[in-house]
Amino acid sequence: MTTSQRIEHTSFVVERELSASPRHAFRFWSEAELKARWSGCHPDWLVLEDRFDFSVGGTEVKRWRTPAGDEQTFHAHYLDIVPEQRIIYAYEMSFAGARLSASLVTITFKTVGRKTKMTFTEQVAILAGGRAARDQRLVGTEEGLDRLVEAVESERAIVN
Repeated sequence: MTTSQRIEHTSFVVERELSASPRHAFRFWSEAELKARWSGCHPDWLVLEDRFDFSVGGTEVKRWRTPAGDEQTFHAHYLDIVPEQRIIYAYEMSFAGARLSASLVTITFKTVGRKTKMTFTEQVAILAGGRAARDQRLVGTEEGLDRLVEAVESERAIVN
């Protein structure tokens, strides 16, 4: 990024209803196998690195190679975890060696009857791509959380 590029600061909130208790819904964030069921979004990308340490101070790192040969990275640092209630993490994304964005994410889990209301709040500094990149981030987040809803439903069907 050159210093003349404008940083796009924004935040957004995405809510989803999960057909599980907060305890069970939280597992889809805290257990690597369950998280992998919904968080992958580019099946044609080659995974070069995949580390997951879900603990306060822990990191999550994913690094891929696209079919065109470029590398994409996701590097998160867990700041606060209260099981079944909230997760707070900071992350950055890079593409082809250039940092695209830096974010702070807060996820909360609230009991609503026999289900969970999950609220995902992201505060992001888009370093490249401006408003189009912001819009793309929001769409990608919504799609990922839709996959989470489906994964929780699928797991529930297996358990029942």
